Amino acid sequence: MKTYWTEVKEEIKDIRSLTGAALMTTLDVILDFFRIAISNLMEISFSFLAVAMAGMMYGPVVGGIVGGVGDIIEFIIRPTGPFFPGFTLNKILMGVIYGLFLYKKEITWKRIALAVLVENFLSTIVLTPIWLNILYGTALFTIPRIIKMVLLYPVNVCLLCILCRLMKTVVLGKKHMGA
Repeated sequence: MKTYWTEVKEEIKDIRSLTGAALMTTLDVILDFFRIAISNLMEISFSFLAVAMAGMMYGPVVGGIVGGVGDIIEFIIRPTGPFFPGFTLNKILMGVIYGLFLYKKEITWKRIALAVLVENFLSTIVLTPIWLNILYGTALFTIPRIIKMVLLYPVNVCLLCILCRLMKTVVLGKKHMGA
């Protein structure tokens, strides 16, 4: 019987996984075009859905690659400031976190809610303020970021639940998803 990490490692070598990862990267870039800028330093984007799907379907390694490659392509196509590797790290961690929580696991709303909470907290509350402070000297703690996270959290959880259930039943079948 293969171990979890053996399967994760094999996903990077499977041509179907690589093709799916390329499609998820493309979807990530396309969804990023519909980003909503709230201010110079804050925006709303639903491109996380593509990265989360990559993590769920192909594991944390491929999910992280999709996030990182997608972020770099997004910057090349539509730069919104100077390139900063910290934001690329955020997207890599996003794919890794969703992969760790969702790959080969039973998809429940609690698991999705926890994955979204961990990813949002780490990205929105911890890392992004550090990157913005390094780049622009902004405050490390801001109430608008907390408000954004609180308001978007249920929306992100609902969207990801719907998408995961759809992927589980329509595309992948219950066998591949661990249910």
